[in-house]
Amino acid sequence: MPSAGETRWLEIAVESHPEAVEAVSEILDRVGYNGIAVDVPLDEGRPHLVKAYLAYDRSAPFKVRRVKEAVGRLRAFGLGPVGDVAVRRIADEDWLVSWKSQFTPIRIGPFFLRPSWSDARDEGIELVLDPGMAFGTGLHPTTRQCLEAVGEIELAGRTVLDVGTGSGILAVAAAKRGASRVVAVDTDPVALRAATENAQRNSVQLEVSEGSAGAVPGAFDAVLANLVADVLVAIAPDLRARVGAGGTLVCAGIVEEKAERVAAALADVGLRVVDRDQREDWVRLTLR
Repeated sequence: MPSAGETRWLEIAVESHPEAVEAVSEILDRVGYNGIAVDVPLDEGRPHLVKAYLAYDRSAPFKVRRVKEAVGRLRAFGLGPVGDVAVRRIADEDWLVSWKSQFTPIRIGPFFLRPSWSDARDEGIELVLDPGMAFGTGLHPTTRQCLEAVGEIELAGRTVLDVGTGSGILAVAAAKRGASRVVAVDTDPVALRAATENAQRNSVQLEVSEGSAGAVPGAFDAVLANLVADVLVAIAPDLRARVGAGGTLVCAGIVEEKAERVAAALADVGLRVVDRDQREDWVRLTLR
């Protein structure tokens, strides 16, 4: 292990197809110090670069091995291409200051997002979240699309289900907009801990539990599902079962070429598209 004055950080980087960015980010966020960052390419069609930094200590080799194993398993899900895990040592000087400088406050719809170390203020609805999914780049387009939808839907006094909650950002936003009950589910225990911590950080009440839409009883006024197209198609009947009479389903994480397939699967279970938003190659569908 490094002695005083030597490099004491590792950078882990994975090139990812846009469809796989969120999944790769979740994997790297499990080991990264203060979350992850995503470099978005200037040239269309080039892969994104997902990066995390971790302390170069005795646990580092184990963490790198965990990431490599998880990325290897991810390829079996059939998402867009995911590259190999690249690891390099980086200099220690001013590392933390540089890292924090990447995560700046941002306004999205009615929401003002800031990391916990920032004392920036804005008139928007404040969401305090330390970096996770693409926080330093204005958030991944799918997260931005969902936050905008949460800001537009009438939620005061209503019930909300967030399927695949991840960091809990959408669930926290719904609670901040006055939802009377917010249930957040995810199949990843790491995500559940993050959602619980972010709920506490924002002083809101979430019902956080492990599972997916099929494991939640009852119906809701609004259901949020920022997943990937293949998963949305697979759980379409469960999503429909969770949408109450007159309720709304917001689906995102859909690459453009799979949008019609997702819409068709949801139409087959009785939901119709009432709004379609496209940001770069990503589509958000709002259904009723």
